Amino acid sequence: MTDDNQEISGVDASVLVAEDNPAVREFIVRSLQSMGCQVTAVNDGQAALDVLARSRIDVLVTDIVMPNVDGIALALKAARMVPDLRIVMISGYAQERMRAHNMEVLAHKIIPKPFSLEEICQAVRDALAMPTSII
Repeated sequence: MTDDNQEISGVDASVLVAEDNPAVREFIVRSLQSMGCQVTAVNDGQAALDVLARSRIDVLVTDIVMPNVDGIALALKAARMVPDLRIVMISGYAQERMRAHNMEVLAHKIIPKPFSLEEICQAVRDALAMPTSII
């Protein structure tokens, strides 16, 4: 898959999406697949931790508000499990985005809902472009 407008090909990127809303989850999956990413999707943080324990993942895209293990707890645990994991957080709740601002050391970007296909794809492209030594 070649696209001259894409600086980074997602073909070799493995992305884990943790989002409890099925419609939003499907939108993210389709968006990232359209740029060539291999995408695994789950509906909560505990399921995401299970995937991280058994699979190589380059980028975690996680909602902040989810059942079982929320996105902030997930990001903290995931960063310990996979030190070079890139993390993009999303949320429709302003107070949760404010709470997540303390996560800037771990999270590459915090995106407010609703977001566009281009916004989510660009956040993942930017995360993939980050050198792993500064994550």
